[in-house]
Formats: sequence, C-alpha cells, structure tokens
Amino acid sequence: MKVLVTGASGFVGSRLAAALEEAGHEVRAMTRRPERYDGPGTPVAGDVGDEDSLRTALQGAEAAYYLVHSLDDPDFERKDADAARAFARAAAAAGVGRIIYLGGLGKDDDRLSKHLRSRREVERLLGGTGVPVTVLRAGIVVGHGGVSWEMTRQLVAHLPAMVTPRWVSTRTQPIAVADVVRYLVGVLEAPEATGRVFEVGGPEVLTYLQMLIRVADIQNRHLFVVPVPLLSPQLSSRWLALVTDVDLATGRSLIDSMTNEVVVTDDAVRSVVPFEPMDYDAMVMTALVERARERRRRVGDRRGGWLSRGARR
Repeated sequence: MKVLVTGASGFVGSRLAAALEEAGHEVRAMTRRPERYDGPGTPVAGDVGDEDSLRTALQGAEAAYYLVHSLDDPDFERKDADAARAFARAAAAAGVGRIIYLGGLGKDDDRLSKHLRSRREVERLLGGTGVPVTVLRAGIVVGHGGVSWEMTRQLVAHLPAMVTPRWVSTRTQPIAVADVVRYLVGVLEAPEATGRVFEVGGPEVLTYLQMLIRVADIQNRHLFVVPVPLLSPQLSSRWLALVTDVDLATGRSLIDSMTNEVVVTDDAVRSVVPFEPMDYDAMVMTALVERARERRRRVGDRRGGWLSRGARR
C-alpha cells in the first residue's frame, strides 16, 4: 500500500516509517527538508502550513498517518486546528482512502487540559471532509527521544531529592513506543479499524510518582520525594525547564495534561491487533539501552572524525 507518513523524522514517525517499509508498504516520508532526510521511505516535501504542498505530497497515497502537533508553541491550539483543516482538505482532494491519527487518552466528560482538548479537536477536524479517520489514543509513550520519557528520565537523573506537585498522584497507562508503532501498522492492515477510535496502553496503570520510583529503582538510584500540593502548573513548568531539557511551553502543556487521568477504558484494539504489550520495566530498559547505544555511536562518530582529520594532516 502507498502510505504517507507526516512527522517522518520524529520520535514516532521515524520508527513507524521503518516498520511500514519492513511490512512491505511503499512509504512516503513527508518532511519540510527532503534533501536532508536520510531515514526509511522516499522523502517528499510537505508542510502542514502550506496546503498546496500537502496536496502534492498526498497525491497517489492510499492512506496517510497524521503525527503532527505544536506543543512547543504557545499558540498550539490554533496552529494544530489550522493544520488539521488543511490536511483534511488536501487528503480529500488527493483521494486518500484513510487517515490514521495518534491522539491522546482522557475521558471526554473530564475537564480536559488544553493539550488534550486540542487532540480531540484535531480528531474531529481531520474527518471534516469525509475521509475516514482511524484514531489511536495513547497516554505517556515511553521510548528514547520522547519528550514525556525524557522528562521522567532527566528528573530521576538530576534530582535524588525532589519537591513534587500533586499531579504525581494522577494515574496514567504508559505504553512503549514500539507497541504504539505496532498498533499503528496493525490498524492500517485491518479494514475493520476504518473510522474507529481505539485506546492503547501498556499492561500497567501507574501514577507519575510510581513511574519515577520505578525508573530510579531500575537504575539503582535512591529517590526521595516531598509532595507539595500547592505547587502551581506555572511553577511546575518553570521547575521542569530548570532541571530538564523540556522547554517552558512544552512543559506547561504537558503538566496541564498531567492533572487528567489517562487510562484505557476500552481495550477493543486488542481484538483488532492482538499482541501482549511490554510492561513498564521492559519499556524503560529498552529506552535506556537505546540511549546508551546512541551515545556510543555519537562518541564513535566523533572519534572517527578526529582520526580522519589527523590523517589529513
């Protein structure tokens, strides 16, 4: 099948493009700079802010994955809505048969954060021109390079003792990025998934505090936590920006969402794409191993560069 993947150089998209290609699909990797793309699939130019470029990128595609969001922008709600409208129009004009979207968990009757409300709006807007949309809603996605995971890892690495806000007691259902990709590929190959909304998660429901403690235990670190219920989201996001690489705008959006419980309430996806997802310890170990491999690779590349420069002298 001819498939377009937006965000093909991103955390989920890069892994998805590789998995789709391995499964035998013809992958178009949409990027704003195709000349720089060196990942799986054929790079095609496209920008969600340029509808004409989207129509060109989508031409001939039978299905398209929408993995775009603007959390690092203070005006992300408007930007994501505009982008979803443009993509829906372009997909309809190009005759795309299906859109597959990765959204966020959370109960519709809950007071959802701006981030999660935006994800719901994008779901609705993508289907606004009649192209069937399959939605996978996920909570925390654990894997090397993921913002939520990096926030967790860096907090444990940098702070043996931490003052935590009340959101650490909120329940979530983390899932490994490899399992998210497996679901994304699986629903493409399941005709019965067309036009449906699925909730995906790993086998364990944990609080954010339990997640932090488990990561510390796996790395043989001692974590001392002092909960402070009155620590506001604004102060929490500034605190995150000080002790992690997460920028202020993204941190604020993530923390706002951490007041919402994001737990799977319907496991219908298990009958459409049947497999056993990784438990939390396994996904953490996988993420840590991937990070260690990348660091070794970068060190090797730097040493190779030094050796080459020395040889040229």
